[in-house]
Amino acid sequence: LLDHTKNGVINPGRIVVQGVEFDQIENRTAYWMFQQHPGNTNIPGLGSLVSRPVPASEIIHLYRKERTQTRGVPWGSAVVRDFRDFDDYHAAEIIRKKTEACVVAIVLGADEGQEGIAPSILDANGVPVESFEPGLIAYAHGGKDIKFNSPSSMGGFSDYKKATLHTVAAGYLMPYELLTGDLSEVNFSSARVGLVEFRRLVETIQWLCIIPMMLDKVWAWFCEAAYFAGELPTADIPIEWDPPEFDSVNPIDDANADLINIRSGKMTLFEAIAKRGRDPIAVLEEHAVVAKLLDKLGLTFDSDPRRVSKGGNEQPSTSQQAAEAANTPPKPSQLKAVK
Repeated sequence: LLDHTKNGVINPGRIVVQGVEFDQIENRTAYWMFQQHPGNTNIPGLGSLVSRPVPASEIIHLYRKERTQTRGVPWGSAVVRDFRDFDDYHAAEIIRKKTEACVVAIVLGADEGQEGIAPSILDANGVPVESFEPGLIAYAHGGKDIKFNSPSSMGGFSDYKKATLHTVAAGYLMPYELLTGDLSEVNFSSARVGLVEFRRLVETIQWLCIIPMMLDKVWAWFCEAAYFAGELPTADIPIEWDPPEFDSVNPIDDANADLINIRSGKMTLFEAIAKRGRDPIAVLEEHAVVAKLLDKLGLTFDSDPRRVSKGGNEQPSTSQQAAEAANTPPKPSQLKAVK
């Protein structure tokens, strides 16, 4: 656990801010950590309450970096109070609903003077009745008349709940529909627009936070350990990350969009395959293996563009194309080029 209470200058050129140690040029050099969690009651002695510096090269500090921040702020911190208020209101609403559901009867006395100075409602054991439950019939002292309670109902809980969850979703930078699963007020188009924006945010977090700040460091540690174990010739092994793909909301439209982008030159085939979370080289090698196997078995599928066109028609064979090319007289421009 980071000792966030440690601050100040520890020696010339070294300063600690919220448990993070910096050098003279403000590079992170160490993190002051507790050996064990201070809240662990099974720790003998007080040695664990003393923090010690751990080199920054051995720490992965993953957070969204913003100017002047040392440790970062959780995204949900802005709506923690809303969460607490919502939980309190929800608990109070449940109690109120239970109270509304209690239809009770109280038998009252005909003469209030007979009830004495301190009238009370007692159960069969003589214990005062202090709570309601459905179907309760309580007798007051000298009771001769019966009265039923009239529970009142109040609305607005659904509106408050929805407004609060909208605020919470905004605090966590995610669509309300993903947070709650409530799709009652969205259609296909609006839901897709919300998902596109959220996926763009997730991709930004993946490529600007998770990959450079955590995964690259883990990979470097792995290669270093493998190198010193004699499993790798060098510790500097390049790597390319392919995050998992997002499930398509409309696969046909997305596939056609990728096809148009590839044919128009806006995207390469490698980019389209990598966007789906797969290795382009491995995918193309699989295509080559499948093509050879289909030719060997004499099979033709609509998915084979060598045999079948996009419209489902049979492609002209290579031999037919060669024969047509042989029977076609050369163009004057071609003869001129030969000369």
